[in-house]
Amino acid sequence: MSETVLCAANSYERKFYLNPEFESLPESIRQELQIMCVLYTEDVGGIFMVVYDEDGSLELRVDHEENDFAFDEIGSVLKIKELQRTKSGLFESLELYYRVFCLGEEVDMDL
Repeated sequence: MSETVLCAANSYERKFYLNPEFESLPESIRQELQIMCVLYTEDVGGIFMVVYDEDGSLELRVDHEENDFAFDEIGSVLKIKELQRTKSGLFESLELYYRVFCLGEEVDMDL
């Protein structure tokens, strides 16, 4: 099994991408992801991706073009930490969704 991109925003092309596999997510979640990704690229620049690893854990990734001197590396690190803190509930819910609906794991609801 490999990694799966949930969504991404690209400041160079000014585009947002939501993987069609996740169109079944509630509209409010899809909108929250879009707003989060687009605001990130507006603030910092580059390409921002929300990716599921092989185990179903979410990773926030950033890339930028080599000659992009406007890309804010320090701001990028700070923004990622802020998102991990402020969006932890969203990320945990998305991980549970992926594990159940995409990986087919059984979930013990007594936790």
